[in-house]
Formats: sequence, structure tokens, C-alpha cells
Amino acid sequence: KDKMGNITLFSILILFLPLGAFIYQLFFGKKLGANTHFVSLAIIAVMFALSFNFFIQIFNDSLSGPILDVSGQWFTTGAFTLELGIYIDKITVIMLMVVSLISFLVHLYSTAYMHGDPRYSRYFAFLGLFTFSMNGIVLSNSLVMMYLFWELVGLSSYLLIGFWFEKNSAANACKKAFLTNRVGDIGMFIGMLLIFFVVGTFNINHITEAV
Repeated sequence: KDKMGNITLFSILILFLPLGAFIYQLFFGKKLGANTHFVSLAIIAVMFALSFNFFIQIFNDSLSGPILDVSGQWFTTGAFTLELGIYIDKITVIMLMVVSLISFLVHLYSTAYMHGDPRYSRYFAFLGLFTFSMNGIVLSNSLVMMYLFWELVGLSSYLLIGFWFEKNSAANACKKAFLTNRVGDIGMFIGMLLIFFVVGTFNINHITEAV
């Protein structure tokens, strides 16, 4: 019971730490000026440490299949109830390691690449939002929750690609990326609905069992 509690706590921390970095950089990042990246680097480093600890715990265990599948009701309309939650298996843990490591390296590289930019803290805020979105996709236990975080990834991409929006090339590129993502999102949404009408659930674990 204690171990499952730790797994739940770790997963929540891993999910929301980058969101904390986003909020800090967006509202308070300018206070530290050129040193504001240290806050984001520290937060992502903690996220990586938690993911690595997670990795060690899970792979030293003989558990197979889902390690955690917890849900909470988002809304209900009569017979239809939509739940959102966290789903963790060994693939999830591996992907958390991948996301946290690459995110840390991107943050580290950006300290030199973006050095001196007048919107320095805003850039790191967008990186934090992107990392939060990726973690959400990895940890989602339902297709709906995955879709919501996928839309956040699209927003993050739009903001980062068009970061230097005063340049026509950047402005046009982010518009192109936004429109291209919308086409893909329509296909993904149709696929989700087809699965729901056949299986009767958006829960990933339940869909796997039904298959």
C-alpha cells in the first residue's frame, strides 16, 4: 500500500513539476534575468531524478502489466461518465525517462542558444509547458486525456516555433505547423470515437483487455 502511494505521488510530481516551471517563468522569470534558467534546470533535474528513481523501483520489481491505473470522474451526463487518470506500466516508466532526459538537455542547450534574448524567461516558460504536455501524454490512462495533452503539445509547438513572431519566416512556420496538426488531430479524434463505439470505453487498460 505504501509503495503504491509512493508511485502515485511520484507520478503526480513528475507530471506537475514542469507546469510549476512554466508558471514561475511566465510570471516571475524576469526577476532573475539571465539566471532565470537555473530555476527551470533545477525543476527538470528533479523530474529526471524522480523518473530515474521510478525506473529503478519498477524494474527491480517482478510486477507485470499495469502498475498503476487510477481515475477520477471529470464529468457525467446520465449514462455516460468521463474519467481522467494516470496509467503506469514499464513502458510508461521508460518514456518518462526519455522525456525528462531530453527535456533537461534541451533546457541546457537553450541556455547558450537563447542567451541574451529579450524574452529569455518566456522561452523557458514555453519549454516547461511543452514538457508538462509530453508527461501528460505518457501518463494518461484514457484516450481523452491523451488527446487533451496532445492538443497542449500542439499549442506548445506553435508558441516555440513562432517564438520570434516578428520574423515572417517564424510566423508563417507556426501557422503551417498549427494547421498541419489540426488535420492530424481530426484523424486522431475520429479514431478515438471509432474505438469508443466498438469497445465502449476510452480507458487504455480496458481497451487493451477488450482487444
